[in-house]
Amino acid sequence: MKVSIITVCYNSVKTIKGTIESVINQDYPNIEYIVIDGESNDGTNEIIQKYKDEISFYLSEKDSGIYDAMNKGIQSATGDLIGILNSDDIYSNNGVISKIVDRIGNNDGIYADLVYVDQYDLNKVKRVWKSGQYSDGAFKWGWMPPHPTFFIKRECYNKYGNYNLIMKSAADYEFMLRVIHKHKISIAYLSEIIIKMRMGGISNISLKNRIKANRDDKKAWNINQLTPNLFTFLLKPIRKLSQFRI
Repeated sequence: MKVSIITVCYNSVKTIKGTIESVINQDYPNIEYIVIDGESNDGTNEIIQKYKDEISFYLSEKDSGIYDAMNKGIQSATGDLIGILNSDDIYSNNGVISKIVDRIGNNDGIYADLVYVDQYDLNKVKRVWKSGQYSDGAFKWGWMPPHPTFFIKRECYNKYGNYNLIMKSAADYEFMLRVIHKHKISIAYLSEIIIKMRMGGISNISLKNRIKANRDDKKAWNINQLTPNLFTFLLKPIRKLSQFRI
């Protein structure tokens, strides 16, 4: 199985080196690595160029945000399975992709667990996101997998579409809601931490952000013509917090 890994970045000079190395050091032999840059001006591109022999496809141009960049990467991908590793994140070990391929079997997608780590010390764990096994209808009760751990077969993008740019910061939630809950793709769960994610950008960090996130979540259900549970948007932040371990 050929695995395409997409990294999107913009002015990521402080973190992009670690992200790239966590991909090129994977022990899985058939990886297509795609890097999409938003025309950085802080030295990010100079670092990327040092690894040009390890990168299958590289593009640096202005975009309409992170999900527009992801869509460009998806359109360029030729692998059977696609995963997205953001420029603030790294894989937890060099065997992650091998384990993903071994576990996915005949399923359409797969997800796993992640840890939030200190921005400056990637070995200092702040929170653990334990996903748990998916069951049909779980999205109605506030469940969602951590997007950076989510791998899906390229044919599913072809069939169900890419990230919806009108959703802005909720585009990852809307995409997973669409393919998992609405179209019921088959997914496997790897009960293992595969991603180290730097702290920052958590949607429920404040009441104001949580209200905005709930508004975006409702929009995701509406555009897919889906009916949520009465308590979906109340339970989502509660469910997410319950999945965290300090």
